[in-house]
Amino acid sequence: MSYPEARYLGETGEASGVVRPASQGPDLVIGEGPGTRVHYVGTGGSTNGAFGLYKWEMGPRPSGPSPHFHRTMTESFYVLSGTIRLYDGKGWTEGTEGDFLFVPEGGIHAFRNESGEPASMLILFTPGAPREAYFEELAEIAATGRQLSPEEWTELYRRHDQYMV
Repeated sequence: MSYPEARYLGETGEASGVVRPASQGPDLVIGEGPGTRVHYVGTGGSTNGAFGLYKWEMGPRPSGPSPHFHRTMTESFYVLSGTIRLYDGKGWTEGTEGDFLFVPEGGIHAFRNESGEPASMLILFTPGAPREAYFEELAEIAATGRQLSPEEWTELYRRHDQYMV
Protein backbone atom coordinates (compact mmCIF):
# COMPACT_ATOMS: atom_id res chain seq x y z
CA MET A 1 0.00 0.00 0.00
CA SER A 2 1.33 3.42 -0.89
CA TYR A 3 0.08 6.97 -0.89
CA PRO A 4 -2.08 7.96 -3.88
CA GLU A 5 -0.94 10.45 -6.53
CA ALA A 6 -0.69 14.02 -5.24
CA ARG A 7 -3.86 16.06 -5.69
CA TYR A 8 -2.40 19.29 -4.40
CA LEU A 9 0.77 20.45 -6.13
CA GLY A 10 1.38 23.79 -4.40
CA GLU A 11 4.41 24.44 -2.21
CA THR A 12 2.97 26.40 0.71
CA GLY A 13 -0.45 24.93 1.48
CA GLU A 14 -3.62 26.97 1.65
CA ALA A 15 -6.39 27.92 4.08
CA SER A 16 -9.22 25.83 2.65
CA GLY A 17 -10.76 23.92 5.56
CA VAL A 18 -14.52 23.95 6.04
CA VAL A 19 -16.19 23.65 9.46
CA ARG A 20 -19.69 22.23 9.86
CA PRO A 21 -20.91 23.06 13.36
CA ALA A 22 -22.52 20.26 15.35
CA SER A 23 -25.38 22.67 16.11
CA GLN A 24 -26.45 22.71 12.45
CA GLY A 25 -29.74 20.88 12.04
CA PRO A 26 -30.43 18.01 9.66
CA ASP A 27 -30.35 18.67 5.93
CA LEU A 28 -33.14 16.19 5.20
CA VAL A 29 -35.90 14.35 7.06
CA ILE A 30 -37.21 11.09 5.62
CA GLY A 31 -40.61 9.89 6.86
CA GLU A 32 -43.19 11.23 9.29
CA GLY A 33 -42.76 11.99 12.98
CA PRO A 34 -39.20 11.59 14.14
CA GLY A 35 -38.46 9.73 10.89
CA THR A 36 -34.83 9.64 9.81
CA ARG A 37 -32.80 12.84 10.07
CA VAL A 38 -29.91 13.02 7.62
CA HIS A 39 -26.98 15.40 8.11
CA TYR A 40 -24.82 16.02 5.03
CA VAL A 41 -21.58 16.19 7.02
CA GLY A 42 -19.26 16.08 4.00
CA THR A 43 -20.71 15.53 0.53
CA GLY A 44 -18.80 14.45 -2.56
CA GLY A 45 -19.32 18.00 -3.80
CA SER A 46 -17.81 19.57 -0.69
CA THR A 47 -14.87 17.10 -0.50
CA ASN A 48 -13.83 17.38 -4.15
CA GLY A 49 -15.11 13.84 -4.72
CA ALA A 50 -12.91 12.27 -2.03
CA PHE A 51 -15.77 10.92 0.11
CA GLY A 52 -19.34 11.45 1.27
CA LEU A 53 -20.01 11.39 5.01
CA TYR A 54 -23.53 11.42 6.43
CA LYS A 55 -24.89 11.30 9.96
CA TRP A 56 -27.98 9.08 9.92
CA GLU A 57 -30.34 9.52 12.90
CA MET A 58 -33.18 7.01 12.85
CA GLY A 59 -36.34 7.30 14.89
CA PRO A 60 -37.79 4.36 16.81
CA ARG A 61 -39.87 2.96 13.91
CA PRO A 62 -38.31 0.18 11.82
CA SER A 63 -36.33 1.59 8.90
CA GLY A 64 -33.44 0.82 6.59
CA PRO A 65 -32.80 -0.63 3.14
CA SER A 66 -32.99 -4.25 2.03
CA PRO A 67 -29.78 -6.04 1.01
CA HIS A 68 -28.09 -4.41 -1.98
CA PHE A 69 -24.67 -3.58 -3.44
CA HIS A 70 -22.91 -0.73 -5.24
CA ARG A 71 -20.62 -1.05 -8.27
CA THR A 72 -18.78 2.29 -8.00
CA MET A 73 -18.24 2.98 -4.30
CA THR A 74 -17.47 1.51 -0.93
CA GLU A 75 -19.77 2.07 2.03
CA SER A 76 -18.87 2.08 5.71
CA PHE A 77 -21.03 2.29 8.82
CA TYR A 78 -20.00 3.45 12.29
CA VAL A 79 -22.66 3.12 15.00
CA LEU A 80 -22.84 6.19 17.26
CA SER A 81 -25.80 5.26 19.48
CA GLY A 82 -28.54 2.71 19.88
CA THR A 83 -28.71 -0.67 18.19
CA ILE A 84 -28.57 -1.00 14.41
CA ARG A 85 -28.73 -4.35 12.64
CA LEU A 86 -25.87 -4.55 10.14
CA TYR A 87 -25.82 -7.06 7.27
CA ASP A 88 -22.41 -7.99 5.83
CA GLY A 89 -23.66 -10.24 3.02
CA LYS A 90 -23.42 -13.36 5.19
CA GLY A 91 -25.56 -12.55 8.20
CA TRP A 92 -26.99 -9.90 10.49
CA THR A 93 -25.12 -8.47 13.50
CA GLU A 94 -26.52 -6.29 16.27
CA GLY A 95 -24.33 -3.21 15.95
CA THR A 96 -23.98 -0.97 18.99
CA GLU A 97 -21.93 2.12 19.86
CA GLY A 98 -18.47 1.89 18.31
CA ASP A 99 -19.19 -1.02 15.96
CA PHE A 100 -17.96 -0.58 12.38
CA LEU A 101 -18.78 -2.29 9.07
CA PHE A 102 -16.78 -1.72 5.86
CA VAL A 103 -18.25 -2.89 2.54
CA PRO A 104 -16.10 -2.81 -0.63
CA GLU A 105 -17.53 -2.27 -4.11
CA GLY A 106 -19.84 -5.19 -4.95
CA GLY A 107 -20.28 -6.19 -1.30
CA ILE A 108 -23.85 -7.05 -0.35
CA HIS A 109 -25.00 -5.14 2.71
CA ALA A 110 -27.98 -3.60 4.51
CA PHE A 111 -28.87 -1.94 7.80
CA ARG A 112 -32.03 -1.76 9.89
CA ASN A 113 -33.18 -0.11 13.07
CA GLU A 114 -35.63 -2.61 14.52
CA SER A 115 -34.91 -1.85 18.17
CA GLY A 116 -37.96 0.33 18.84
CA GLU A 117 -35.56 3.03 20.07
CA PRO A 118 -33.75 5.85 18.25
CA ALA A 119 -30.32 4.99 16.82
CA SER A 120 -27.64 6.89 14.93
CA MET A 121 -24.60 6.16 12.80
CA LEU A 122 -22.16 7.66 10.36
CA ILE A 123 -22.28 6.43 6.76
CA LEU A 124 -19.16 6.95 4.63
CA PHE A 125 -19.06 6.52 0.84
CA THR A 126 -15.77 6.50 -1.09
CA PRO A 127 -15.32 8.06 -3.49
CA GLY A 128 -17.80 10.86 -2.87
CA ALA A 129 -20.81 9.97 -5.02
CA PRO A 130 -23.80 12.36 -5.16
CA ARG A 131 -25.92 10.34 -2.72
CA GLU A 132 -27.92 13.41 -1.65
CA ALA A 133 -30.09 13.14 -4.81
CA TYR A 134 -30.94 9.54 -3.90
CA PHE A 135 -31.77 10.40 -0.29
CA GLU A 136 -33.87 13.39 -1.38
CA GLU A 137 -35.83 11.29 -3.87
CA LEU A 138 -36.57 8.72 -1.15
CA ALA A 139 -37.75 11.54 1.14
CA GLU A 140 -40.04 12.90 -1.59
CA ILE A 141 -41.54 9.44 -2.20
CA ALA A 142 -42.17 9.01 1.53
CA ALA A 143 -43.64 12.52 1.91
CA THR A 144 -46.02 12.31 -1.04
CA GLY A 145 -46.97 8.64 -0.78
CA ARG A 146 -46.08 8.24 -4.46
CA GLN A 147 -46.27 4.58 -5.48
CA LEU A 148 -43.56 3.27 -7.79
CA SER A 149 -43.87 0.21 -9.99
CA PRO A 150 -41.15 -2.46 -9.69
CA GLU A 151 -39.68 -1.13 -12.95
CA GLU A 152 -39.61 2.44 -11.60
CA TRP A 153 -37.86 1.26 -8.41
CA THR A 154 -35.28 -0.61 -10.51
CA GLU A 155 -34.64 2.50 -12.63
CA LEU A 156 -34.32 4.74 -9.54
CA TYR A 157 -31.87 2.32 -7.93
CA ARG A 158 -29.75 1.97 -11.09
CA ARG A 159 -29.52 5.77 -11.48
CA HIS A 160 -28.00 5.81 -8.00
CA ASP A 161 -25.71 2.76 -8.26
CA GLN A 162 -27.87 0.63 -6.02
CA TYR A 163 -28.53 -2.98 -7.03
CA MET A 164 -31.03 -4.84 -4.88
CA VAL A 165 -30.50 -8.56 -4.26
